[in-house]
Amino acid sequence: MGTTASQLGKDLLSEYQELTFLTKQEILLAHKRFTELLTKDEKDRPNIRISMGRILALPELKSNPFRKRICHVFSTSEHKDGSLTFEDFLDLLSAFSDSATLEIKSHYAFRIFDFDDDGTLDCGDLEKLVNCLTGETDDTRLTTEEMRQLIGNILEESDIDKDGTVNLSEFQHVISRSPDFVSSFKIVL
Repeated sequence: MGTTASQLGKDLLSEYQELTFLTKQEILLAHKRFTELLTKDEKDRPNIRISMGRILALPELKSNPFRKRICHVFSTSEHKDGSLTFEDFLDLLSAFSDSATLEIKSHYAFRIFDFDDDGTLDCGDLEKLVNCLTGETDDTRLTTEEMRQLIGNILEESDIDKDGTVNLSEFQHVISRSPDFVSSFKIVL
């Protein structure tokens, strides 16, 4: 499926439309934004990969507290460095698009929140999640007791099988009761 970054053929555009939740216009805009991040030399190279640092410079990701996790989850890099190809970038935008299903959005949200990539949200993941949401400054950081109580409440509400972690199906069950989740889990270019 690879192409040079400076051009996007009709067939490839149709294929991307089939494989994502994005419209033709959204794919073209994504391509434009992706190629704007490339150097002049990179624009003619096929399947170019952009570093996480350059991706994080996009205003749409810059203020997202999960920006680095988002890059890591969508990156197909063997080096696990968070760098993205254009197709990785499309996958990211597709999962965060208004047209993506609740199942797709909740699956990716779970992966983003699973900081240690072990397939469950344990106390460590939940603590990192809360810290990302509240900020990690002295003014906003929860006390140890507040954090313990909050994580306890989250597990009480979410951990259906009472194993001390939240698995994907438990997470999706909780998300299904959150009407604002689908509309708030989005990135628009």
